[in-house]
Amino acid sequence: MSKKNRTGIVYSTNPDFAYQPDQESETETLAPAQQNLKIWLVKLGGNKVVTTVRGFVGTESDLGDLGKKLKAACGAGGSTKDDEILIQGDHRDKVLAWLSDKGYKAKKAGG
Repeated sequence: MSKKNRTGIVYSTNPDFAYQPDQESETETLAPAQQNLKIWLVKLGGNKVVTTVRGFVGTESDLGDLGKKLKAACGAGGSTKDDEILIQGDHRDKVLAWLSDKGYKAKKAGG
């Protein structure tokens, strides 16, 4: 086990000490029909807009894969962070159509 995974342990004088890693397991990814995704349009400074997809329940890698597919479908850049998919520009209609075609339960949200 690498030392990078041992957070919070500096030194122990107990000779019988055995490190017990925290059992933080990621949530399993729900099926597309069970996902309840919301598509938002966020206005940033400098007259820029970002399409945001929120509400994904699953692992970080699955979120990244979905984000990569959405960015390719929209032909735009973006990222995935804080359990959100960010796509540069106003692509709400494209994202909604793509997610609906793939079986996800999604809808537009916000004003």
